[in-house]
Amino acid sequence: MKKLVLTGAAGRLGSYLREPLSRMCDELVSTDIAPEIGTLLPGETFRTADLASFEQIAPLLEGADMVVHFGAISDEAPFEDLLGPNFIGAYNIWEAARRHRVRRVVYASSIHAVGMHPKSDAIGIDAAHRPDGFYGLAKCFAEDLGRMYWDKSGVESVHLRILSCAQVTSPRALGSWLSYDDLIQLVTRAVDTPTTGFSIVYGVSANDRVPVDNSGAGFLGYRPKDNAEVYAEDILAKAPPADPTDPAQIYHGGPFAKAPLGKSGKALMNIPDDKKT
Repeated sequence: MKKLVLTGAAGRLGSYLREPLSRMCDELVSTDIAPEIGTLLPGETFRTADLASFEQIAPLLEGADMVVHFGAISDEAPFEDLLGPNFIGAYNIWEAARRHRVRRVVYASSIHAVGMHPKSDAIGIDAAHRPDGFYGLAKCFAEDLGRMYWDKSGVESVHLRILSCAQVTSPRALGSWLSYDDLIQLVTRAVDTPTTGFSIVYGVSANDRVPVDNSGAGFLGYRPKDNAEVYAEDILAKAPPADPTDPAQIYHGGPFAKAPLGKSGKALMNIPDDKKT
């Protein structure tokens, strides 16, 4: 490919995507609100830009083949905080993609778009939106935005409903884990698949306890390799007794389903900062 744009390049997941994406194109434009991202890769340039500013974002997409959109506030927060980067930012990406005739947006959606479905429901990619907070609501908005821009303007999009892409530290993660290697495979398949139209898939590894039906991701050629079951004995030995009345254990959104509206869901989790440097 000639040019790819990666938003959220300074984030934890973005740090793992930069190198593989740089190998897929002549020019990788990495962008974030952060002032810098460290040493650049061959063919990579970095631009500081605010997702909430169309004037800053739109020029970055000129001449791009695709956008891998991972930029956003990645936690539950007050609606006013999420409005700019998560809601308006998504509109700015898709509208800039339309104006510059960008072929496809690969978007980091989330299980939190459907987080209030009970885990006893083995939901598929056609599950109705049921957000577990304002963060999940922003993911619902972007999924509907992507569908509209496909229907009305022909901009393809692949929405990756990531369950939990971090080290396995809890019983929930035994089902929800997406390894970094599988993340890279999923994103690269979303980029190099010839046609996608509007698509939703789950971002999850080949876990024995996976709580969603991801068979709809097969057309991408996504074949996850990792399985969180290798951590099960240690995780379960250290875990407190299960509580069948705890919303964090009942619903697909986990701790986000338990957190009050506008309050951090990550504060209830143990997510190590293992950003790639």
